[in-house]
Amino acid sequence: MTKEENEKRLERLKAIVLSMPEKPGSYQYYDSTHTIIYVGKAKNLKRRVSSYFHKEVDRYKTKVLVSKICDISYTVVNTEEDALLLENSLIKKYNPRYNVLLKDGKTYPSICMSNDPYPRIFKTRHINKKYGQYFGPYSHTASMYAVLDLIKKLYKPRTCRLPLTRDGVAEGRFKPCLEYHIHNCLGPCIGRQSFEEYQDCMRQAREILRGNTRELCRMVYDEMQQKAAELKFEEAEKLKQRYMLIDSYCAKSEVVSHTIADVDVFSIADDDARRNAFINYMHVRNGAVNQSFTYEYKRKLDETDQELLLTAIPEIRERFGSTAREVIVPFEMDWQLPDAQFFIPQRGDKKHLLELSEMNCRQYKFDRLKQAEKLNPEQKQTRLMKELQQLLGLKKLPYTIECFDNSNISGTDAVAGCVVFKAMRPSKSDYRKYNIKTVTGPDDYASMQEVVRRRYGRMADEGEPLPDLIITDGGRGQMEVVREVVEDELGLHIPIAGLAKDDRHRTNELLYGFPPRVVGMKTGSELFNALTRIQDEVHRYAITFHRDKRSKHALHSELDDIAGIGPKTRQRLIASFKSVKRIREATAQQLAEAVGEAKARAIRAFFDAKEAE
Repeated sequence: MTKEENEKRLERLKAIVLSMPEKPGSYQYYDSTHTIIYVGKAKNLKRRVSSYFHKEVDRYKTKVLVSKICDISYTVVNTEEDALLLENSLIKKYNPRYNVLLKDGKTYPSICMSNDPYPRIFKTRHINKKYGQYFGPYSHTASMYAVLDLIKKLYKPRTCRLPLTRDGVAEGRFKPCLEYHIHNCLGPCIGRQSFEEYQDCMRQAREILRGNTRELCRMVYDEMQQKAAELKFEEAEKLKQRYMLIDSYCAKSEVVSHTIADVDVFSIADDDARRNAFINYMHVRNGAVNQSFTYEYKRKLDETDQELLLTAIPEIRERFGSTAREVIVPFEMDWQLPDAQFFIPQRGDKKHLLELSEMNCRQYKFDRLKQAEKLNPEQKQTRLMKELQQLLGLKKLPYTIECFDNSNISGTDAVAGCVVFKAMRPSKSDYRKYNIKTVTGPDDYASMQEVVRRRYGRMADEGEPLPDLIITDGGRGQMEVVREVVEDELGLHIPIAGLAKDDRHRTNELLYGFPPRVVGMKTGSELFNALTRIQDEVHRYAITFHRDKRSKHALHSELDDIAGIGPKTRQRLIASFKSVKRIREATAQQLAEAVGEAKARAIRAFFDAKEAE
């Protein structure tokens, strides 16, 4: 599209906007093929739609949407609530490209009660409402099977696919199957269970599927008492068993308060990139949570949490057939529902419900993240690097991280180690060991400066790529001495962080900046554990190097310093004289008998020279 054509397009759209009414309604945007690409709602159509064209749009995705619009239509309604419902129905009908997308939910199972004269109850993943009434979906399949198992024990619905009708049963067209003989079915196909009794069982099963278990429990209890009063003890016993099963099932539900009759609860959580959002829905009936499900929505135009939640609530309520008059949400909503009121609890049982919903939302987000990271292990490493970058405010992603540690005993055998992590994984081929050369005594700060100076001075001279982050195994003091070398002496700009320990020598803080400040991070988080693994690795590496060096000194003897005396000669000497002391005291003739005259003279000359010193 040329510049002139684009200007004509915008002028035509602005003319449409000028003629729009200042009333509530829904608006639709069309592309060049006259396909609906976006459906929106507005309290004031003219003001809302004009905002797309008469001011600078901040969001990049919205700019892309505006560049695709070739025509606009709108529908005026009487109230804001009607506008919300109209938008919801149009989105479901046309599935516009730039509207919020519900990512999942179709793959989760539901429970179907068929429309047959003798209904069947079964699980399914395919929704076709002409075949029956559907309950769900169930994100937690164990809870679905628990409901099915309860209904099976209580009412024994038929599992066969026979086309049962009242006339067919009366005429004796059907024969019982194995389920009847093993007492899993009461035999409605042969008239052993009457049509009215079967329908009553299905009515009670429907109440369980709807979540009205407390009400059903009271009804069964009252019927049991009535049968007992009528001295029908066998029927009363059957009702007692049914009552106990329902009551046991109710006890497993999350009971908040019996004063809460019928409430919907919604909460929302974003993923780390804010591309998707997770919305949890919970339905509470008679104080018990009987439905809990989390949906994932994909943002198309960087919608806010409020916009996403407002779009999702009518759709989710319709899916579950909810008629609750009270909807609990985590924040203020600009719009109102036509048949319910929003409520933000501050304390009490309803606040507990909201917290429970938020906990489910976060858990679902965590599970989805873990599932994705199992399929793509590198995704976790990238996420941790991005999290560290945001936490420290780094310009670059910390792909290469180096960490240093010193090791010595009272200044003897002083060494240092440097470990390198790339993409949060150890790169052992890049590990380096350093013998401390210029420092005398146990001076950790001077030793650290020597190692850092040697490493980064050489890397700068040879033009090798520098790390994206340095982590010191220590607090503010270690960070400062490293900064003095890296920035003041070498003139390099490498971010420096430090891991500090508490009084019990346990890492409890991440430090960054100059002067160093504590970076807020939970000590049990994945990132903190990843950083402490780096710290543990450099500590292990330096300690191992120090032990190896100390072991070599411990095994060193005077025989190692004699020129011309190799390992085999040393072994023959030890085998003959048993100790270095006896070798030192032996005569030249005694030594010659063991190793020969030439080596005997060399050994005697070495020890005589040492005695002279």
